[in-house]
Amino acid sequence: MSAESHTLICLPTFNEAENIADLIAALRRATQTVGPFDILVVDDGSPDGTADIVRGLQAGGDAHLHLLDRGRKLGLGTAYRAGFDHAARHGHTHVFTMDADFSHSPEHVPHLWRAAASADVVIGSRYMPGGGVANWPWHRRLLSSAANALARWMLRLRAHDCTSGFRCYRVDLLARVGLDDIRSEGYSYLTEMLWRCQRHGARIQEVPIKFVDRRAGQSKISKREIWRAVLTLLRLRFARRR
Repeated sequence: MSAESHTLICLPTFNEAENIADLIAALRRATQTVGPFDILVVDDGSPDGTADIVRGLQAGGDAHLHLLDRGRKLGLGTAYRAGFDHAARHGHTHVFTMDADFSHSPEHVPHLWRAAASADVVIGSRYMPGGGVANWPWHRRLLSSAANALARWMLRLRAHDCTSGFRCYRVDLLARVGLDDIRSEGYSYLTEMLWRCQRHGARIQEVPIKFVDRRAGQSKISKREIWRAVLTLLRLRFARRR
């Protein structure tokens, strides 16, 4: 893939004022040999001023930095969709999704981008050989591993890491998978997206990453998200039999 490819990095944010400026700077450093990449921050009305920090960076002259301030908390799935729509409207060929809290290292972005030369979806994988997780308590490791195993079994997904939000998609693939039909919200959106991509014959590749628990701020995964994930698996399992 040539460095002239139009690539967007979508960063959904809610209360990431402690991280966002450092993350954007780190992304610029990490991608300087393969970029420049556009960055879209999709902020859900963060009361800590995340969007204002991004505006300040834009005012400082970063022409490749964009902000969608949605004003209220609309959820992770709709933030991803906003990023996909932005990429399609602005002629990008590839779009990344990643966390804005340094759980996904900017240093991995070039590795995923290069792998996208021969894939439709590239996943930053914690659970393939060479991947891993740092700073998680045992119960969170167990929950994540169990969720992945259950998703792989129920939906016959071939990826090692079905719930990773660190991905690179070909934009032309997204036009085929039926984004308007996705009913999942929050983190369940990731599982349904992968399921739909696989059903549409996407070439899916994984790149090992080291996932590090968030550097600053609080985790946003709730019991409600876990319940949603279970319901999503049941719904997609039933749909798979039809």
